[in-house]
Amino acid sequence: MANKGDHMSLTDILALDRTRLANERTFLAYFRTFIVFLSSGLAIIKLEMLEQIQYIGYGLVIIAPILLAIGFGRFVYVKRHLAKFYKYE
Repeated sequence: MANKGDHMSLTDILALDRTRLANERTFLAYFRTFIVFLSSGLAIIKLEMLEQIQYIGYGLVIIAPILLAIGFGRFVYVKRHLAKFYKYE
């Protein structure tokens, strides 16, 4: 919540809350994408019938942590910029 002495209106406080929640949802979307890429890549690598496209599996496994790092970096970036106006609990 905002500090009690702040001059922010209720509308501003609610807007910051919505932005914080949107930031969390965006990170969760990146995380879900990471999980799908990683699991799909591992499945392609492990299944013998898909050995012709194993390179795609390796590509997905390599891209997955990059996606997670981008999502986490974006989450922290937005959180720090919001901290200028909003105190995280």
